[in-house]
Amino acid sequence: REKLLSRDFSPGGKSRFHLKDLGIALAAARESGVPLPVTTVVNQMFGALVAGGRGDDDHSALLALLDGWARPMGVGKE
Repeated sequence: REKLLSRDFSPGGKSRFHLKDLGIALAAARESGVPLPVTTVVNQMFGALVAGGRGDDDHSALLALLDGWARPMGVGKE
């Protein structure tokens, strides 16, 4: 909680490793014919995080990604 509140995204679980692991899980699910719609969305989110240069940040950096998506819509502005 404190890391999120202070926006400390120093590595604990690097986002690029989460992206890799999600890819493996999705490939296995695909081979088994099991749909994982929420996992697919989370995979896309980690993909955006890594593509944005934050692959070495902790997985909690997803907060920054969501925050960035919300701001153009006026969320979080005073």
